[in-house]
Amino acid sequence: MEDHYAETKATSERAERLANLLMLSYEPMLAWNLDGSIEFWNAGAERLYGFAPNEAVGRISHALLQTKFPIEFTELRSKLRNERYWSGELRHVCKDGHEVFVDSRMQLLGDDTVLEVNRDVTEVKTLTSRQATLVRDRKQIEAELRESEQRLRWLASIVESSDDAIVSKNLDGIITSWNRGAERTFGYSAEEAIGQPITIIIPQDRRDEERMILTRIRRGERIDHFETIRQRKHGGLIVVSLTVSPVKNAEGKIVGASKISRDVTEQKRSQEQIATLAREAEHRSKNLLSAIQATVHLSQSDTPEGLKQAIEGRIQAFANVHSLFVETRWIGAELSTIAAQELAPYSEKDETRVRIAGPQVLLEPGVAQAIAVTLHELATNAAKYGALSAAKGQIDLKWLHEADGRLILCWTEMGGPAVPAQTPTRQGFGSRVIERMIGQLKGKTRFDWRAEGLVCEITLQA
Repeated sequence: MEDHYAETKATSERAERLANLLMLSYEPMLAWNLDGSIEFWNAGAERLYGFAPNEAVGRISHALLQTKFPIEFTELRSKLRNERYWSGELRHVCKDGHEVFVDSRMQLLGDDTVLEVNRDVTEVKTLTSRQATLVRDRKQIEAELRESEQRLRWLASIVESSDDAIVSKNLDGIITSWNRGAERTFGYSAEEAIGQPITIIIPQDRRDEERMILTRIRRGERIDHFETIRQRKHGGLIVVSLTVSPVKNAEGKIVGASKISRDVTEQKRSQEQIATLAREAEHRSKNLLSAIQATVHLSQSDTPEGLKQAIEGRIQAFANVHSLFVETRWIGAELSTIAAQELAPYSEKDETRVRIAGPQVLLEPGVAQAIAVTLHELATNAAKYGALSAAKGQIDLKWLHEADGRLILCWTEMGGPAVPAQTPTRQGFGSRVIERMIGQLKGKTRFDWRAEGLVCEITLQA
């Protein structure tokens, strides 16, 4: 009788330790019967979805979370019955109404209970674990033992399958358990790690942290989301987020600590990249807004509607060239692509109306914007007054790129209405916009109103 009681007590302690580890898991976990009713709901699920356990337990899981499955639910349930396992992506609606996506893993247990683990969403802080009171007669003790052993296997399976490094140690800092997540994170196998001091994964200049951690654990304190540096087996350093909690025995005495380590190296790197991209986007946006503001100030028209159309056209030219920047990751835009894009509306029905010729030239963003707006202004003017306003009018656009970096672009109109003998001063023509934008790049613009049509020559460094 006493032997059975001792064995049950030891098993309960093991289950309690594993429960403590599960309580710390970052992953939301729930268990539901195949009829859909929720039987288990951990703190990670509450933290992710917003529903307290008493709001979730007993409810139909896919109704509570408004689950959107990649397959019909009846088919999923059939797969669980036949294969006892399913994994895939689910979409859930949280209590506050926002949606989350999870990579879900489901395991059908022997009693038709489905264990669902949804990874990479939130950390699990707590998992309630209740141990029924031991009864005095032998039959009840043996039944309790079987139940505890089953639960122990369940908890051990969850801990072992976790992607996080889950480690336990005694109060001297000696490793007592080491899951597969720890093997993947730190490079040591369980055989290599268990029995070794936890300092095998702590860099020399971080050893004071371990003394601080053990001191707080002895006082019964919990350490949440402590970001620090740890060292892999072959010396590589990684950034980890640590959660450490005291482990108590059946009498409530602190006998060690359980640790969950999450490798956040890539996450930190991504955050730094996002910050860099945000700064770059801010710089580019300011430049773009400055260019648009200058263009708006230069826009003129006899009527409000005319002014509106002029501004809209110039802003659209900016938008068109910016779509090209996205494709090259803001390196610039190719001149022939800019030209084809701006002149496409005038050559859709008759390709012979517009001729484009020149070598490949990748223009940096500032130059590309200026050329895009220039071509837009020239094309708009030609459509209103020049070659593109006549049925047989043509545009000839050519450019040269000299060895010294000079770009010489020539716009020639032919077959349009007769040009007056004197240089025209047409209201609304965009020559001031062109001259100002090219001038800001220290370039030169020359307009030549010939009898057969306008010739515009632009020279700048590109």
